[in-house]
Amino acid sequence: MNFLSVAILSVVEGISEFLPISSTAHLILTAHLLKLHQTEFLKSFEIAIQLGAILSVVVLYGKRFLLNFHIWKRIITAFFPTAIIGLVFYKTIKNVFFNSNVIILWSLFLGGIFLIIFELFHHEKENSLEDISSISFLQAFMIGVFQSIAVIPGVSRAAATIVGGLILGLKRKTIVEFSFLLAVPTMGAAVGLDLLKNASMFTADNFLFLLVGFILSFIVAFLSIKFLLGFIKNHSFISFGVYRIILVLCFLLAKV
Repeated sequence: MNFLSVAILSVVEGISEFLPISSTAHLILTAHLLKLHQTEFLKSFEIAIQLGAILSVVVLYGKRFLLNFHIWKRIITAFFPTAIIGLVFYKTIKNVFFNSNVIILWSLFLGGIFLIIFELFHHEKENSLEDISSISFLQAFMIGVFQSIAVIPGVSRAAATIVGGLILGLKRKTIVEFSFLLAVPTMGAAVGLDLLKNASMFTADNFLFLLVGFILSFIVAFLSIKFLLGFIKNHSFISFGVYRIILVLCFLLAKV
C-alpha cells in the first residue's frame, strides 16, 4: 500500500459507509481494482478506518442522542444479535467472505434488486413511528437481526437496518438516524476485535496509514451523512438499488 491507495480507500469508505451500497464490498472491490493483495493488514485497514465514520456520527449526534440512556438501551439491544454472530463467525467472515468476489458481487446484485422491489411496494403509513426513544425493545432486537445479515460483504449494514426498520413500521428518517447510531457499537466492536487480534503485527508505517485513513474517512463520512439526510426527504432508495446492479455489471464487464 501507499498513501494514494490509502486516500482512495478512505474516501470510498467515507462515501459508502452510511449509504445502502455496502462499504465493505466497495473497499474490497476498490482494492482489487488497485491491484492490492488482500493481506492481513489490508483486511484490518478496511475494518479499522470505520473508526473515522464512527467519529462523524458521534460529532453529529453526540449531544442529541448518544447521551440519552433510553436510546442507548435500544441501541445495545439492536447490537446484540450482530455481536453474537460476529464473534462466532469472525474467522469465516474475514478469511472466507472477504476473499470471495463472487459472494460480494452476488450480494450487491441481489441486494440491489431487493431494494428496488421493496421500494416499489413499500408505502410509509401516517402512523409510522418517528421517535427513536419510542422504539420498542422487540423492534430494536429485530432491527439487529436484520443488521446481522450484513456480516456478508455486499449486503450493506445500512440497507439491512433501514429496510428492517421500514418493515417494522418506523418512519424513513427515524430508521436512517437509528442506523447511524447503531453503527457506533457495531463498527466500534468490529474495529476493536480486529485490532485486538492483529495490532501487534502492524508496523509504524501501518499505523500511519491507519491515521491518515481515519482522518479522511471521518471528513467524507460526515458529508455523506449530511447528503443522505437531505436525500431521503424527497427520494426513495431505488436509485441505490440501480447503482448496485450497474456496479456489478461494470465490474464483470471490466474483467472481460
